Amino acid sequence: MGARLCNYLSHHLTISPQSGNFRQLLLQRCRTEYENRDEATKGDETTRKQFHAFVLFLAELYLNLEIKGTKGQVTRAEILQEGLRELLNALFSNPVDSNLICAVKLLKLTGSVLEDAWKEKGKNDMEEIIQRIENVVLDANCSRDVKHMLLKLVELRSSNWGRVHGTTPHAEATPENDPNYFMNEPTFYTSDGVPFTAADPDYQEKYQELLEREDLFPYYEENGADLSGPGELYFDEIDDEMDPEIEEAYEKFCLESEHKRKQ
Repeated sequence: MGARLCNYLSHHLTISPQSGNFRQLLLQRCRTEYENRDEATKGDETTRKQFHAFVLFLAELYLNLEIKGTKGQVTRAEILQEGLRELLNALFSNPVDSNLICAVKLLKLTGSVLEDAWKEKGKNDMEEIIQRIENVVLDANCSRDVKHMLLKLVELRSSNWGRVHGTTPHAEATPENDPNYFMNEPTFYTSDGVPFTAADPDYQEKYQELLEREDLFPYYEENGADLSGPGELYFDEIDDEMDPEIEEAYEKFCLESEHKRKQ
């Protein structure tokens, strides 16, 4: 909502101070936070939490801020695209759990859009990011749950971010025949601004529980135990140990990634 409001003001706010218009002032303010990214990712819990909120706001701003070209075409702010890339670098450079969770949330919000934009420029930035995630899974001292979360992100990206390009007239997409059916549903937010979509595992069961309690926006805290956000509600039900099938797949992934890295 904040990002949408900023987009609205950038087009409709008529009073401009001498130092620049609303969009220029907004981006200047964002740059102040952006330039402190390396220190923020290494700061205490309060500092990191504030920085993570800024990162997700910038992601929403990139998706919602419309820049009108000279010919009337609408584009996204390219400076934000490059900024998000460097924010990801900062988060992965200090791979503690909270930084990695923030990186996953950022990529779930903007991954498909960023990859499309980079491909148009002939860049393979997303491949580099995925490789970095694989290295984190193999080498970083983060929790098993966060590593599992990173693997799910890699899986989501391998399915083209869950996007459905179309179905044949005789086979309309349904939850039963299309594993990505819910990926085109709208994004909801908790009272703390945490993204929450129908693509999340156990969504129907969890959402029904919320409806029955008449509590549509439960309270979440961003700490070691909180993994709320798109695709993360299943962590509420994760046991301390992986299922044998998941553990086998995880070990296979690690071996394949190690082999590829040695090549």
